[in-house]
Amino acid sequence: MNLSTLIAEPWPDYGLMDSGNGRKLERYGRYSFIRPEPQAMWAPALDTWDADGEFLPGSDEEGGGRWQFARPVPREGWELGWEDVRFRAQTTPFRHLAFFPDMAPQWAWMRERLGEGTEALNLFGYTGVGTLAMSAAGARLTHVDASKKSVEAGKENAALSGMSDRPIRWMVDDAAKFAAREVRRGRRYDGIILDPPKYGRGPAGEVWRLEEGLPGLIADCAKLLDEDSRFLVLTVYAVRMSALAIGELLAQTTRHLGGRVECGDMAVREEARGLLLPTAIFARWSAS
Repeated sequence: MNLSTLIAEPWPDYGLMDSGNGRKLERYGRYSFIRPEPQAMWAPALDTWDADGEFLPGSDEEGGGRWQFARPVPREGWELGWEDVRFRAQTTPFRHLAFFPDMAPQWAWMRERLGEGTEALNLFGYTGVGTLAMSAAGARLTHVDASKKSVEAGKENAALSGMSDRPIRWMVDDAAKFAAREVRRGRRYDGIILDPPKYGRGPAGEVWRLEEGLPGLIADCAKLLDEDSRFLVLTVYAVRMSALAIGELLAQTTRHLGGRVECGDMAVREEARGLLLPTAIFARWSAS
């Protein structure tokens, strides 16, 4: 098993401008925002930050809080792009902006391994930026999320990208139950990505807890792969868990497929000094 760090570099519509003192300053197109970031334990490079909005965290550990705006920001969102994918950014009650920019290296890595005639599954697919990145490479996609609102946002992003006619199945479903049904159906995929939350609820009230549900879900995902499959990617945010732990889980469940497993940190490169801000952990299997 190989240890590595995936680094998201700045791109025209996104950049980590500065970080420090438990916060980060980012640009999202023409707007800039300040958000909490406990891992930014150093001092910031800039003396002052000028931002259009700031997310002020609540007093509890569960991620509550509210946005405070210094200048008008469209509540309905605004259009951004990553390579050939267009999507809508938006300030959400969950402190993020309706997509995760540190996933860019994963999007690029996955689309390199897909092409016309391949099929991929995106579990916990959220607003579909990763789905569209893979679809643009020619793959058929199945996008699964328990939130109807997120799936509708994914369809809207497909329209923005000119991909409404692409072969994408948009599914409002519980990811774990969907994967288990796909195993029973004898389905297989060339690639699978899953980005499970720490805690969540399915459309019928199903309860998801990461530590309890992840081993079984990964086992089902491995059953949806075969000797011709390309990858299985797992990303994990905001949990007290090691990349080595999820790497070993993935290594055990994909051992019958051969290939290789790598794991480690995901990080974003700061524009002010070039330092790396860690954001999540990952593990991924690939056929080669």
